[in-house]
Amino acid sequence: MQIYIVGGAVRDELLGRPNADCDYVVVGATPETMLAQGFRPVGKDFPVFLHPNTHDEYALARTERKTGHGYHGFTFHAAADVTLEEDLARRDLTINAMAKAADGTLVDPFNGQQDLASKTLRHVGPAFAEDPVRILRIARFAARFSDFSVAPETLALMRSMVACGEVDHLVAERVWQELAKGLMEQKPSRMFEVLRDCGALARLLPEVDKLFGVPQRADYHPEIDTGIHTMMVVDQSARRAFTLPVRFAALTHDLGKAETPADILPRHIGHEERSVRLTEQLCARLRVPNDCRDLALLTARYHGNIHRAADLKASTIVTLFEKTDALRRPERFRQLLDACLCDFTGRLGWENRPYDSPQYLLGALAAVASLNAGEIAVACADKTKIPERIHAARVHAIKQLLDNPGEQPEQQ
Repeated sequence: MQIYIVGGAVRDELLGRPNADCDYVVVGATPETMLAQGFRPVGKDFPVFLHPNTHDEYALARTERKTGHGYHGFTFHAAADVTLEEDLARRDLTINAMAKAADGTLVDPFNGQQDLASKTLRHVGPAFAEDPVRILRIARFAARFSDFSVAPETLALMRSMVACGEVDHLVAERVWQELAKGLMEQKPSRMFEVLRDCGALARLLPEVDKLFGVPQRADYHPEIDTGIHTMMVVDQSARRAFTLPVRFAALTHDLGKAETPADILPRHIGHEERSVRLTEQLCARLRVPNDCRDLALLTARYHGNIHRAADLKASTIVTLFEKTDALRRPERFRQLLDACLCDFTGRLGWENRPYDSPQYLLGALAAVASLNAGEIAVACADKTKIPERIHAARVHAIKQLLDNPGEQPEQQ
């Protein structure tokens, strides 16, 4: 029985990058062998075991055979006669198909080291075409290793997979899982660039794909269309290390611009409602988690008002707080402001421009939060007018703040 470290841990060690996770493959063993040594079985589709002391996962070397469409259309064969090279051959990319033995010997049958040196994402073999998830994985790796390029032959294979409809069999949960991981990488725009290059973006995220080629407002920059602007916004969210909900909101905030009537371009009057509708559609299809969906919808609907915060009436600001539930969900409101910051700075030459809306609105929110709504309710003789009185008191608090800007309450 031989044990090897495989995959990402080997790749990242060669790149000098940190990697806390180690995947192990066991060659020359059977499930009975593993059980006899105290390993605990956890795999459903193929034999995976937990180490009795470290609880790391150890998988028996295996081969796989395509039996149907999509991610689950495979049968696996794990046995003591499966070689290490056979196990590595089923992997997606050459840079992920290397192994390291216990004595430090590197096993690299598909020239992964060479592709690391040339910064190339290259598929291992023709079996790549059997799993459409690998298209998403390559796109995600492009976002992580943003200076790597996809090998021409790999891109051609990805395009053929899209053309034959293989990506249409991807389940929503797996698309979201890979999309979320890609959004959290160093340069998420590269993921969408690769998906667009192979044609998968139009099949998986048509709402995003349709943004490309749509004129952006002329005062942004005439060479920047709405799709490019969206990519700049997403990259701003990564540059600032914002959370996944903020990054997803950055992706979806302008979806409605793809449906702007041609006769009013490059203006996008009323795109907020269209963006909300398309975001709801995308989220329902991919079964996006509630925290990401809710922030994306708020950003799509309200980012225009937030950009204009300094010009809003006090009553409009209070309504904004009430509609976004900012008093009960102040952390989510801050995330909404983070997404708006990305939108504002995601334009050529605007990255370091001052953006005052977050500070302005947080100061106003602190003024409103300082009110005692319970006291207002108790003092109101007509209980049906309590919401109206509380709203009026909030408006008054913001008006006082605007009249005395140096006396802002401490932000909560």
